[in-house]
Amino acid sequence: MHSTRGQHHDQGRGVGLGLALVSALAFGGSGVAAKPLIEAGLEPLQVTWLRVAGAALVMLPLVWRHRRLPLRRPGLLLGFGLLAVAGVQAFYFAALSSIPVGVALLVEYLAPALVLGWVRFVQRRPVSRSAAVGVVLAMGGLACVVEVWSGLSFDALGLLLALGAACCQVGYFVLSDHGSQGQDAADPLGVIAYGLLIGAATMTVIARPWETHWPVLTGQADLAGTRVPAVLLLCWIVLVATVVAYLTGVLSVRRLSPQVAGVVACLEAVVATVLAWVLLDEHLGAVQVVGGVLVLGGALIAQTSAPKAAGAEPVAAGSPPAEPAPAAAERGRRRATADEPPEDRPGDPAS
Repeated sequence: MHSTRGQHHDQGRGVGLGLALVSALAFGGSGVAAKPLIEAGLEPLQVTWLRVAGAALVMLPLVWRHRRLPLRRPGLLLGFGLLAVAGVQAFYFAALSSIPVGVALLVEYLAPALVLGWVRFVQRRPVSRSAAVGVVLAMGGLACVVEVWSGLSFDALGLLLALGAACCQVGYFVLSDHGSQGQDAADPLGVIAYGLLIGAATMTVIARPWETHWPVLTGQADLAGTRVPAVLLLCWIVLVATVVAYLTGVLSVRRLSPQVAGVVACLEAVVATVLAWVLLDEHLGAVQVVGGVLVLGGALIAQTSAPKAAGAEPVAAGSPPAEPAPAAAERGRRRATADEPPEDRPGDPAS
């Protein structure tokens, strides 16, 4: 029995790692597709609104299916929509107008280290020494990326906006995990659908889409010297870099933990930097490349610090212990039916 339980846990972890990798690859292509649209004449916030509103329309059927969810978890949905959707996207795309894609992502991916700060200083729970070393290493790498000795050669406002995206991404990891806790666990599909809807509504007020220069979308944008239909770039941003990225990302956090999922998500920065290098001719200097490696390495050390004894494991040291199979099965059944209307639930009489 113990062997079977261990195999199921390993399989679940493998699926979670695969989902996290797909999410990182999908998110990593967003900046490369968005920057040509910004350079073609759209404002960063307008690109953000198009991305979130388009994804919300795609996910609209799930909003209806999980229509009881706002009554059960209003705080979770509001936080996810404002931080994990509107906040991350708005800050990130605004940063792209001032700094390169790779730099924006490297700053944003201080988030895994910031998660440790949240655990240690807000929740007042212990983290391991290697986790603290990872944070210091990531901060040193960031100093190399922005070349602080050169008086911040990158735009200071752009760096602050990217840091804002990092703070909002902390909310993404924390809330994705928080929604799966307790007996009243929320279905991740419902959380994403409502998060996108709330994010779109918020961005409508901020981005003022009625002022968008719509002819840009009927024309073409320049991608490394190649003319590409702007609407094709937008479809990639909406369907792959948003819908697929959020679905696989939240599901991966549910199967792993915010810490482990955060490590794999750091690959987004690598993917985006390589794509920007190839497609946008955004080259980084040798010192900046080393700094990027330090940022990713620091996040890796911080998030994969070895757990201590069972039952006394620091929060940031790894994923939670596997629950007994019967309890896991029962909790999975409750998740699958909690948000469905009575008439859709097996065994419930039709009204």
